[in-house]
Amino acid sequence: MQQTKTGTTDAGLRTGGRGRLIGLVVVLAMVNFVVDSAITAPLLVLPEMLDHFGTDQAAWLNATAMLAGVMWAPLLGKSADINGRRKVLVLTLLLSCAGALVCAVAPSIWVFVLGRVLQGAALAAIFLSVAIVRGACPPRIAMIIVGIVTSGSAVLNIASRFLIEELAMEFGFQILFLVSAFVAAAMAICVRGVVPESPIRTPGRIDVGGALLLGGGLAGVLGHVSLGPDFGWLAVGPLALLVGGVAALARWFLVSSRKPDPLIDVRNLGGPLVLTLLVVFLAAGSYQSMLQLVPLIGDVSADQRLGYGLADQGSVALLLAAPGVGVTLGGPAAGWLAARIGPASTLAGAVMLGTVVTIGMFLGASQLPVALCCGFLLGVTVGALGTSAFNMAGGLASPERQGIVSSLVMVMVSIGSVVLNFVGAAVLESTAVVVDGETTNSATGVFSYIAIASGAFAIAAVLVVLLVRSTRLGHGPAVSSPTR
Repeated sequence: MQQTKTGTTDAGLRTGGRGRLIGLVVVLAMVNFVVDSAITAPLLVLPEMLDHFGTDQAAWLNATAMLAGVMWAPLLGKSADINGRRKVLVLTLLLSCAGALVCAVAPSIWVFVLGRVLQGAALAAIFLSVAIVRGACPPRIAMIIVGIVTSGSAVLNIASRFLIEELAMEFGFQILFLVSAFVAAAMAICVRGVVPESPIRTPGRIDVGGALLLGGGLAGVLGHVSLGPDFGWLAVGPLALLVGGVAALARWFLVSSRKPDPLIDVRNLGGPLVLTLLVVFLAAGSYQSMLQLVPLIGDVSADQRLGYGLADQGSVALLLAAPGVGVTLGGPAAGWLAARIGPASTLAGAVMLGTVVTIGMFLGASQLPVALCCGFLLGVTVGALGTSAFNMAGGLASPERQGIVSSLVMVMVSIGSVVLNFVGAAVLESTAVVVDGETTNSATGVFSYIAIASGAFAIAAVLVVLLVRSTRLGHGPAVSSPTR
């Protein structure tokens, strides 16, 4: 295949001027707000959902959408390259809308889980938005806009938390899914009217079988990791997920290696893209695991003399708000830097910052001002990390492969989040202590948790240095079809 420089855009500035460009940015930023309403916002009403369905299996209600997103991502990414990114983004939003409506009226937990599987398609909206931006704008402008689009809705997400809590208390948890359905439908209409369609198409057909094998295999393995602690590692359900997932992945690898046009040709991904994906897996997973730890630290008082705790030092609610503010700033700043020093160097800076800040949580576990500072800087890290990773992966792909390559970044974010969250939870559970008749996390567990997250960031830092060196030696980013 003839090489295509990534400086070529598929639509140029077809947005028709500054006003249309602003409209494009606003719509795509709101599309990413839909992702939050579908994937993470339901955690706000998790206790109410458990009571409504009469179950204690939070994992089924919580993890299903994320795991389904891993399955949807490669299929929708490939479909976008073949059929058009705008068209598939509209389909993604409509699937999320349908899933939210199913969840709102679900009479049983299993119907609700089916709705969450459909809602998981919303995860694809993130990387599809990135692919659309890279196709509609010149590279230097696209790097900045990617940061705004992927991070700009963070503050809105924080504000919506308070509104959702009030609405749920008044009307029940179902109102969250009705709101999510309404927003998804409205954004589908806006995308159809504002976002330009790409004229570039990838010749070929959608390998539906390969996509289902890959997505289903990943979802099965991650489902075992996510559900094992609640159901038991050797219980029939989680064990069946593991065996089925491994078998599906093995079958996908064997079949794909013989196909002339596979969904992803793992033999020809290219060193820089593999390094980028590994960095994303470790760094994004580490950040998500630290975010999981924050409320656990915030619920413990220093008066309990466990060696950590922030509950008696002020408003711990700020700990959960600080990362959101950091994300809003980190994404656009990373895009601006990437346009000047390159996405690889920007990604390296984000990983180095994340490593230092995560280590700082050893002190932040017992001092609120330090924890607030670390929370804010971790938000900056994740905003810069996501923007830089998408810009880096997009730069390693030809224009007709933006969808599938961007989907790989989202898949690695999801895998890293599930795996590192589980590892951290397992460490806390294995080191818990009993204080005044109640089981609580020990200082050993908390600081071991932070050490694991710091170690993951440190490994990512080593890999990102190798990535920067490889790009300086001329192995990226203008390469052709890394997924072929």
